[in-house]
Amino acid sequence: MGGDTGRSAIPIETDRLILRELATEDASFILALVNDPDWLRFIGDRRIRTLVDAGAYILGGPVAMYRRLGFGLWHVALKDGTAIGICGLIKRDTLDHVDLGFAFLPAYRGRGYAFEAAAASLAYGRNVLKLERIVATTALDNEASGRLLEKLGLRFERVIRPAADGAELKLYGRELSAARCGS
Repeated sequence: MGGDTGRSAIPIETDRLILRELATEDASFILALVNDPDWLRFIGDRRIRTLVDAGAYILGGPVAMYRRLGFGLWHVALKDGTAIGICGLIKRDTLDHVDLGFAFLPAYRGRGYAFEAAAASLAYGRNVLKLERIVATTALDNEASGRLLEKLGLRFERVIRPAADGAELKLYGRELSAARCGS
């Protein structure tokens, strides 16, 4: 992983998936993902319209966070290399704790991949980063993501407005104790 954290355990391998750092070579995948109608509806328009924009997003977001903190959003692929989504840990200035984030292409939703990747991300946060607490946010009407977070053991805490000019979001949280992540 980027940076001098000495904490790298990436790539992460699960039964069906490989999570690894995003790179500019993933620009076409990111371009498709961030322009998916559900991304636009639930996460927001990042105004990424070209491969150059997608490469800049990767470098300015995930890669910069890897270098700064030693973690970030990771590329999620099936073991055959097919890119299916992103999942990982983010530290946002607007939240007190590290945030679990995920997004998957439509063809790979509803198959347990998001749960598998998110459970691996939580385990990484607990075992490698030694995080004591994790949070996540969803759009108020994103019921599917809320159900996934609850399945991962996060509980709805309250509605927040992280930025003065931003939308209200549901905040979920979980202590990362010795209890098994993802159970």
